[in-house]
Amino acid sequence: MPLPPAFEDRSAVEQIIGVVVVTMVFGILTGFALGWNAVVYYILVGPVALAGGFFGGMEHRSADEGGVRGAMAGLVYGSFVLLGLEILDTDPEAYLGDPRSGLVFVTTIVGGIVGALGAAYRVRRERPGPARSPEAAGS
Repeated sequence: MPLPPAFEDRSAVEQIIGVVVVTMVFGILTGFALGWNAVVYYILVGPVALAGGFFGGMEHRSADEGGVRGAMAGLVYGSFVLLGLEILDTDPEAYLGDPRSGLVFVTTIVGGIVGALGAAYRVRRERPGPARSPEAAGS
């Protein structure tokens, strides 16, 4: 699997769309799902969001950068999940805890961790490995 282009190699417009706009739209859609169906919400907030955070982190060349991006994206994402639920003006179909704003803290922390993991994966993939000897290649 090829690595995505590095974040700093993208234009400012691509950076804003990729980090802010996509995260906001996905957050609102997840908030709508939270008001409609718990299963769909759990799929969006779980594996889909985690995969998005990991792949977003893969655009960075250090775990620190990936962690910061993941935390900021998690903050925006969690906030817009709650905004989407508020737009529907309905009770959530899944348990959020009390206060509901705790969701934003969780998405921020988890986003930072997952973004850092994605960036660390990129660092490992870009690092040149040891040259294999002809004897090792034959075994």
